[in-house]
Amino acid sequence: MTSLSAEHRQFPIRGMHCAACAARIEKVVGMMEGVAGASVNLATESMDLSWDPDLVQPADVAARISELGFTMEVEEERPELTLEMAIAGMHCASCSSRIEKVVGGMAGVRRAEVNLAAETAVFVIDPKQISRRAIREAIARLGFTATPLTSADSHFARKQEETTARLRAMKRRLIAMLLLAVPLLTLSMGDMVGLPLPRALSPHHSPLAYALAQFVLVLPILWLGRSFYLIGIPALLRRVPNMDSLIAVGTGAAVIYSCWNLVEIWLGIDPMARAMDLYFESAGVLIALVSLGKYLETRSKSHTSDAIRQLMQLAPDQATLLVDGEQQTIPVDEVEAGDLLLVKPGERLPIDAEIVDGRSSVDESMLTGESLPVSKRPGDRVTGGTLNKNGVLTIRAVHVGQDTMLARIIRMVQQAQGSKAPIAGLADRISLYFVPAVMVLAVVTGLLWYVAGDAPFTQALRFFIAVLVIACPCALGLATPTAIMVGTGRGAQLGVLIKSGTALEMAEKLDVVVFDKTGTLTHGRPELTDLLPAEGQFAENELLALVAAAESLSEHPLAEAIVRAAREKNLALPKATAFEALPGRGISAVVDGHQLLMGNREHIAEQAGITLSPLQEQEADRLAAGGRTVLFLAVDGGLAALLGVADRIKEETPATVRRLQALGVQVLMLTGDNERTARAIADQAGVSEVIARVLPGEKSARIKELQEKNLRVAMVGDGINDAPALAQADVGIAMGTGIDVAIESGDIVIMRGNLDGVVAAIGLSRATMRNIRQNLFWAFIYNVIGIPVAAGLLTLFGGPALNPMLAGAAMALSSVSVVSNALRLRFFRPPA
Repeated sequence: MTSLSAEHRQFPIRGMHCAACAARIEKVVGMMEGVAGASVNLATESMDLSWDPDLVQPADVAARISELGFTMEVEEERPELTLEMAIAGMHCASCSSRIEKVVGGMAGVRRAEVNLAAETAVFVIDPKQISRRAIREAIARLGFTATPLTSADSHFARKQEETTARLRAMKRRLIAMLLLAVPLLTLSMGDMVGLPLPRALSPHHSPLAYALAQFVLVLPILWLGRSFYLIGIPALLRRVPNMDSLIAVGTGAAVIYSCWNLVEIWLGIDPMARAMDLYFESAGVLIALVSLGKYLETRSKSHTSDAIRQLMQLAPDQATLLVDGEQQTIPVDEVEAGDLLLVKPGERLPIDAEIVDGRSSVDESMLTGESLPVSKRPGDRVTGGTLNKNGVLTIRAVHVGQDTMLARIIRMVQQAQGSKAPIAGLADRISLYFVPAVMVLAVVTGLLWYVAGDAPFTQALRFFIAVLVIACPCALGLATPTAIMVGTGRGAQLGVLIKSGTALEMAEKLDVVVFDKTGTLTHGRPELTDLLPAEGQFAENELLALVAAAESLSEHPLAEAIVRAAREKNLALPKATAFEALPGRGISAVVDGHQLLMGNREHIAEQAGITLSPLQEQEADRLAAGGRTVLFLAVDGGLAALLGVADRIKEETPATVRRLQALGVQVLMLTGDNERTARAIADQAGVSEVIARVLPGEKSARIKELQEKNLRVAMVGDGINDAPALAQADVGIAMGTGIDVAIESGDIVIMRGNLDGVVAAIGLSRATMRNIRQNLFWAFIYNVIGIPVAAGLLTLFGGPALNPMLAGAAMALSSVSVVSNALRLRFFRPPA
């Protein structure tokens, strides 16, 4: 068992080349003592690790992974921050020394190093003691200019730069390989297809020159593709073969056999026959084609993080700081909580802030998916990355750096992209044993053809090579994570944040969606619509003042509606004492010498023994039938009034319910209202089933009751008073109206309060899971059909044998097709 203090982090893994690598790491690390869970994602090249720090440390895991031939990057979580800056204005060693001495002597600076030749500086600081801005200003006071070279998102940017550089290098090598492979293929196959060769290179007239020319052409291809051998052979020797091992063994066998024939040609042993038995072109063209596939695969995979890149581009690099009325342009990383900033029309807000002065419309579409700009005025909160449309705003920074909403969203999307869906389990298990099984199958195939099938050695060798190179574990390993990466990224663009692959998969299987009524199906802002006093007791305004005085001490939304109605009439509220609130029932208080009871029918019956007259019953029924929540007011032991409070449903509610029902999902409404009121609101929303009279603490129990009927249930709420129900549900969908709470409580977060996001989330999950199944189908069917064909199945029935070069091309394209299919999710549109 792991301790309660188990830790969880995501670590980059370097050196993985196929699903077999990922499966091997996952199995070995998962068996380590103290490791509670390890999930390796080939597409993101990362590992989700949960461990008990009392038993094992990340460094121990990294050492074990290193033994397998891979690298786990362990960055210690230290309080220090490393700043890299470009320094302008230095002219001699005394300049750099002065900066080192002054900055190095500041409190909180652990290390200061200035490089005069490169005009750069590195400072290690404790951000709790000193800020980036203080460092830059100290350098400015010395007469130099410092410009930051690193930013908060430098890790992602560095990874993008590494991918771009790797693609450039792969492209250069690929072009060289293809330029060499074309003449190699022409030379070796030209005589067979009727292309005349010069007499000096003809296998019939100059077999040695013919063989040497191919050898000379294949050598640089082998050198350019040496990574297959440098990675594949050591992996094989460690008994953890991967896809590179398959290519290395297959092409290596062809090259070794051809080199032996070359020696025999040179020795004059039947040179004509040996010249026609060379396989240099198979090795060279195979390496070129597989490299082409890897290049296309890597390029396609680089687009799976486009959504994160676009989110990061929302935050501006600079901000306008106001100091004593003066404007200063500073890097956004230097903004501190409490700073006053100026945001001009057309600029993006740099951080999360509160408006101090100015009015404007803010376009929040890139974060929430809401197309219409939102009006903002002093006191309103604004989010970093959103666009200020038409007014000048003065804002005070609230959340900065990695605490902004945009940064949190990016982190959550990255974590979701690194997670796995349960559907990937089968592919992972197969991938672990796939490569060893293929190697055994290739050997058995070659031996059977040579020994039992009386095939020539060269034909048996072709079957052996074809089986090795056609097998593709990469397609299996990429089928699920690439679709999850693109799907969660597309969700973020639509304002739907899916926090894990498990949530994404479960959302597709939902049978029931349960909506909390208040604030979800409705606006969550109840209004007092009716106040019906009992005859001959109190005037309407007098009753309103009494009950508003009592409700002013309550935080319930219905209480706020009553207090708001009294204030709109400018009524003076007397003082309330002895206030008591009974959740799910009502309140009691003493106001202006009167004993007040207000709440539902049960509350006044239990506390004051009040029963309603037939006329009062009729009035209560009429209000409830109109969708009002009926409140009963008793004053000094007698029924004084009936109050009707209504919370209007959102404009999109009926359409959302219809769209969900069209998707085959059952829709339920959960509310604390009585049956009649709940039924009236449900009718307006188009909901056919209602669970009424539910106390706040009972919501999760009602969700559990549905689950006990073997229904997969989603709960949609604001994440504030229904967090237990969201946690109990198979999928908790939190509306972004209470965004800070919602991000923590929901499996899926709808960034705006619009119910359209629920339909988008379910539609996206179905599209993503459909895409994953397509990927897995093609990955499996490709190997199921391709390997037997490569082993000579068609030849047994008089058909052709599969050329190893064609087998390599098919293998290369299988991974590309899987990734390309996943990229189609970038164009997903929610169901209408």
